[in-house]
Amino acid sequence: MRALVTGGRGGIGAGIVSALGDADTAVLDLPEFDVGEPDAWRSLEGEFDAAFLNAGTVTACQDIATLSDDQWLRVRRANLDGVIYGTRELAARLMPRGGSIVATASLAGLASTPFDPAYTATKHAVVGWVRAASPALAERGIRLNALCPGFVDTPLVQAELRGRLDVPLMSPSFVAEAALRVLEDPETGRAWVVQPNRVEPFRFPGVPGPR
Repeated sequence: MRALVTGGRGGIGAGIVSALGDADTAVLDLPEFDVGEPDAWRSLEGEFDAAFLNAGTVTACQDIATLSDDQWLRVRRANLDGVIYGTRELAARLMPRGGSIVATASLAGLASTPFDPAYTATKHAVVGWVRAASPALAERGIRLNALCPGFVDTPLVQAELRGRLDVPLMSPSFVAEAALRVLEDPETGRAWVVQPNRVEPFRFPGVPGPR
C-alpha cells in the first residue's frame, strides 16, 4: 500500500503514520508542504492507494467580533481547503486505480463547539464535502469518509481546552487505529464518530419533507 498523510508529523497524523507501519507513506506537513496551497498538491507525483487528509488547526477565538482575517484564512486553508484540494488531485491524478480517502473532521463537524466557531464552521464543511463528493468519487472507485474524533490528547487540543472544559482525552494512537478502520470501510460518504472506547458511523437524521 502507498499512502499519504497530511499533518503527519504530530498528533493524530503522527499516530496514523505509526499505525501504517511498513507501508510506503508520504508524510506531508509544514513548512515543506502547505495543504492550503493548490500548487503544492499539483507538485505531487505518483500513485496512492490510501490518503489521510488530516492537517488542521484552531483559532482559539471565541469572540467572533475579534476574529481576524488572518485567523479565518489560516483555519480555512488548513482544515477545509486542504481537504478539497487533496480530494481533487487524488481523484484527478493520484488515485487512477481507485482507493480510499479519510478526511479528518471532528465532533465539531456534527455539533457545535462554541469556544471556536470558525473551527466548527470548517469541520461542518468537511463533513458536508465528504457526503456530497462521495457519489462522484465512487464512480472512480474511490471511497471518501470522514473521521470525527472528540477531544484528543495533543498540544493543539490542550491549548484550546485549557481552563474551559474537563473532558477525557483520547490518545492519538487510539484515533489513528480508528482512522485505519475507517480507511477499510466498504461504504462511502460516512462520518465516523470516535469517542473513548467507541467508534461508529453517525446516523444523520432525515430532512422533513413537505407537509
